[in-house]
Amino acid sequence: MKVVGPNGVSTPASTRTTRSASDFSLGQAPAAASPSAATASTATGGVSDVSALMALQGIEGPLEKRRRAIRRGGGLLDRLDELKLALLTGDADETSLDQLARTLREERTDDGDEGLSALLDQIDLRASVELAKAEMRNKRG
Repeated sequence: MKVVGPNGVSTPASTRTTRSASDFSLGQAPAAASPSAATASTATGGVSDVSALMALQGIEGPLEKRRRAIRRGGGLLDRLDELKLALLTGDADETSLDQLARTLREERTDDGDEGLSALLDQIDLRASVELAKAEMRNKRG
């Protein structure tokens, strides 16, 4: 089987065989199973599969919590660098401050690592100080 562009899947013409409707069979199905019982079990299985997926998506492991915390801290450091460059070039505007404030407001997950939490506390504090300094500058002039 080979995939051809946006048209989908195609198979070589030599391997295709045509089948009639009479070739289809279910094999030896048990006589005791009724169609309504099969439908009920299929419907229940589908629901349990979806609920299991939803439950797995809601559960966040310690590694994912750590990654999110590091990503948030890295984002704050990036916004602080952007603000620093904007202040040095005289191009400081509200967008860089808004981005910093938005990143600071993002939910911070606790991954249980005391060293990482202390580092993220320092980054949060530095971002808060820069926002307060900008607010004081805006009040003065």
